[in-house]
Amino acid sequence: MKLKKLAALLSACTLALSLAACGSGSPAADSSAASAPGSASGAANTASGLPALTAEEIHIGAVFNTELGTEGFSYALGQGFQALEDAGYQVDYAFSIPESAECEVAVENLINQGCNVIYATSYGYGEYVANVAARYPDVYFNHYSGSINADNLATFFPKNFQSEYLCGIIAGMRTASNQIGYLASYPIPECVRMVNAFTLGAKSVNPDVSVNVKWTGSWFDPATETAIATELVNSGSDVIIAYLDSLNAAIAAANLGAYSFGYATSGYETIPTSFLTSPACDWETFFVNDVQRIVDGTWTGANQWLGMQEGLVSLTEMYNLADGTEEQVNEAEEGFKTGTLDIWSGPISDNQGNVAVAEGKTLDQAALFSMNWFVEGVNGSAS
Repeated sequence: MKLKKLAALLSACTLALSLAACGSGSPAADSSAASAPGSASGAANTASGLPALTAEEIHIGAVFNTELGTEGFSYALGQGFQALEDAGYQVDYAFSIPESAECEVAVENLINQGCNVIYATSYGYGEYVANVAARYPDVYFNHYSGSINADNLATFFPKNFQSEYLCGIIAGMRTASNQIGYLASYPIPECVRMVNAFTLGAKSVNPDVSVNVKWTGSWFDPATETAIATELVNSGSDVIIAYLDSLNAAIAAANLGAYSFGYATSGYETIPTSFLTSPACDWETFFVNDVQRIVDGTWTGANQWLGMQEGLVSLTEMYNLADGTEEQVNEAEEGFKTGTLDIWSGPISDNQGNVAVAEGKTLDQAALFSMNWFVEGVNGSAS
């Protein structure tokens, strides 16, 4: 395995994660001995108590609810796993796995193929991943956007409310109708949080703006996304954003003359005259550093919530901006990076006219991860 690439890649990483420093990741001199699924040859990991793994012993399994495609969230995550492959790690994949008990079957299949590190990349996998983790205590499990943790089950999630807030600034300054359409999958705290952050950003530069929310009932449904985006534009929204896994809504909006955002990857080449930007994450650096924690013995079954301060969250290049937008975005971005901007500090009212966050108070991570109400300015139901 070409693990010399790992050291080179790590030296180029700029993501300052709140983790122990990465080691060299040098493989064991002799990796010819095969291990049983979920087992390892080393001593216990010093931080988690799991079996230690050398870089050569690590075999990664990644579970997705879609195919990787060529753009969007799954594609962006896939680039992170490609970075691991480029670094010399073995990665196996399970694609288009529903958020159901089928997830347990897919994960166990990966373990039976020899995978000892699992990444489950969709929110709805949570309880199923936890079930498998309980049955395989020597396997390292990692769940994107999850809330269940155990000695061998970690969760990770970007503070992408920060990039959503910046997109809100862009949209609030771009809209002429003061009506913005927002498509999201399900009324879960993750999506509600994104809508609220976006709306707070938009209203920070345009108090008259309204955000019209529609639920698609799926993370990826091209026909539904196209139909809802069309409905929103025809109802007066002249900017469209979708917290989904594709550009379908953005393309539909562009075809009707509205501005739009992508998600996770740039959509400029597809819709150059209407594309604004996309929230994005540096998954390449994140995954390489995260697996290195296993090699170093510093991995734990904890939650990682990382944002602009750590270099994980960003925007893709911006286009078609209203005058003065870039300056507003840069100012807010600097506030996130320095920790001086807290968009969740009160006073904040909900869209029913109630005080949701009192002046002098702020929302902590627990409140954000259980958020079930919309801020003032959102048209739609959070349940």
